Amino acid sequence: MGDRGDRVVAVVGFESAELLDIACVTTGLALANALADPAPPYRVRVVAPGGAPVRCGTGLTLAGVGSLERTKGPLDTLVVSGGLGVERFAADPRLVGHVRRLSRESRRVASVCTGAAVLAAAGLLDGRRATTHWRFAPHLARGYPDVRVDPAPLWIRDGNVYTSAGITSALDLTLALIEEDHGPGPARRVARHLVVHMQRPGDQSQMSVHTAAPPPREDAVRVLAASIAAHPDADLSTPALAARAGMTPRHLTRLFTRCLGEPPGRYVRRVRTETAAHLLLTSALPVASVAARCGFGTTEALRKAFLDRYGVPPSRYRDEGRASSG
Repeated sequence: MGDRGDRVVAVVGFESAELLDIACVTTGLALANALADPAPPYRVRVVAPGGAPVRCGTGLTLAGVGSLERTKGPLDTLVVSGGLGVERFAADPRLVGHVRRLSRESRRVASVCTGAAVLAAAGLLDGRRATTHWRFAPHLARGYPDVRVDPAPLWIRDGNVYTSAGITSALDLTLALIEEDHGPGPARRVARHLVVHMQRPGDQSQMSVHTAAPPPREDAVRVLAASIAAHPDADLSTPALAARAGMTPRHLTRLFTRCLGEPPGRYVRRVRTETAAHLLLTSALPVASVAARCGFGTTEALRKAFLDRYGVPPSRYRDEGRASSG
């Protein structure tokens, strides 16, 4: 905390950092200050090795930054950004040591996207559940086996350590931090000002089945995936899908697993659950009608799918989603 009772936040940048990783945090907290009534303001500063300007991966340069080495606590929040230069940063024991030092002087520590590698290199994620950009997750898991890497959520809190997924999920994390500090009202005001459709919960998946298209070379899988998305209430059992594609269920399972990372039954369940989540937030349909439209035989089946995927029942998912976007 600062001398005036404000919350001092240091955002760590470096050569080839991702601009959005930094800007989502700094802009979100700046808006929290502008819209505060009467919440204590955030005092945000970007710091970098040697206090040098941060030339981001986009080619734009951030000037007027502070020195990482000279930054001292106490800090309210330490945030490490990600970007193309993160591995070079994480491989520098001196710089990682300064992050470790500042973590001891901070109430909470966070990373955005591949910035999780820096926290991992500092030992701050050992034994913790953490996330990062889905594409970087296998690399993080291989490099730091003591970290329980979960590539699915948008952000994760484990104790006082927060990790978030790729790029714009920094905004979801920032809104969550604002809500933690000042309640849902200020967080919603910031979200509305940023024209964010809704404040996404941390356990929402990074990769939607509606944007993760199968490789074009597998025409049968692509056609079936489109049909599943368009008609989630149809007979989508593996034998029925295999018959439609003119192949054996075993061969279809191999194709789905290779192209989409999961067998047909699990993929269908995920499509149905995500479609139901969308309907709950964008329509006034009763839960029973949503269940029927999405191919769940009963509301109890829908409820179990939501508990498995989102950790809350459908009615609560709808209430929390509408509250966040209201």
